[in-house]
Amino acid sequence: MTAGLQELEAQMGQPHFWNDTRTAAVVSRKKSAIERELRQWRDIETKMGDVDALLELAHESGDSTLETELTSELNQLEPRLATLRVELLLSGELDSNNAIVAIHPGAGGTESQDWAQMLLRMYVRWAEQKKFKVETLDLLPGDEAGIKSVTLSVTGPYAYGYLKAEAGVHRLVRISPFDSNKRRHTSFASVFVYPELSEDVDVAIEEKELRIDTFRSGGAGGQNVNKVETAIRITHLPTGIVVQCQNERSQLQNRNGAMKILKARLFEVEQKKKEAEFNAIVGEKKDIAWGSQIRSYVFQPYQLVKDHRTGHQTGAVSSVMDGDLDGFIEAYLKRKLGKGTDQPAAAGDLEDDL
Repeated sequence: MTAGLQELEAQMGQPHFWNDTRTAAVVSRKKSAIERELRQWRDIETKMGDVDALLELAHESGDSTLETELTSELNQLEPRLATLRVELLLSGELDSNNAIVAIHPGAGGTESQDWAQMLLRMYVRWAEQKKFKVETLDLLPGDEAGIKSVTLSVTGPYAYGYLKAEAGVHRLVRISPFDSNKRRHTSFASVFVYPELSEDVDVAIEEKELRIDTFRSGGAGGQNVNKVETAIRITHLPTGIVVQCQNERSQLQNRNGAMKILKARLFEVEQKKKEAEFNAIVGEKKDIAWGSQIRSYVFQPYQLVKDHRTGHQTGAVSSVMDGDLDGFIEAYLKRKLGKGTDQPAAAGDLEDDL
């Protein structure tokens, strides 16, 4: 790893290195990623040394008060080891990229829209715990409660690698707060995750293939929002993909945000096409679809969150809804690494239990 860093530094030291901005950007990102990984290993090595020293001192002195300090050191070490353990599973070409996350409620009106907002809160909490930056690119509030759709940009190391585990349909079972008869309801919401692409990744988009519409934003206002047509909706005519961005104050900022989403979605389409062609050649059949149910969150009659792909589950529903997702993400990554493919969600996995 150190040798690789030295090689990149040598490249960056060449006289004409910065003349090719695209190559320079790629090399700079690789250098930053290696430096970050080296810092992680060095920090863990230092912390392990501190733990070893405390353990030896406690053993020699017999001082029971050192146990408290030792416990504190171990509690600080464990999250770092957990992060490193997961990141070692992230070997995909784009896993280190930032992520674009879109959440859409299923059929069911207010119930599903409220569930979509609960998922939004869950992912924002998870990102905050990772110290990732979250930016709302587009948000359409529900008529009574919840949201009709939201698109987020999540910026941080391996954001896409982590969040790709969350793509699919999420199912909620609870006593509805919107039902005066207090009946149990089942709601669904879909989560889509795309890698945010850097400037050096080529995605061919011709201006003539785009229809660009402007409209007034529907969110909370500022001086421009809701008064002038700053929001942008872009339709990619060949594929029919529609993206929009309305949370920035200027039309140019919203256009840039919408193009970022469109670029990521077109890249996803191309990757899926290549994957389908490869599967046709090798004869592999994949049952899982983009919208397959991946996880159930049961609030009543008991509390359980279960991932149908991996079998990973927990009764700590409140913790999960507060962003404690790493157990599910790690289980998914381990399974994907070991099996190579996902399995379809079983539609009735929990039905017999309800």
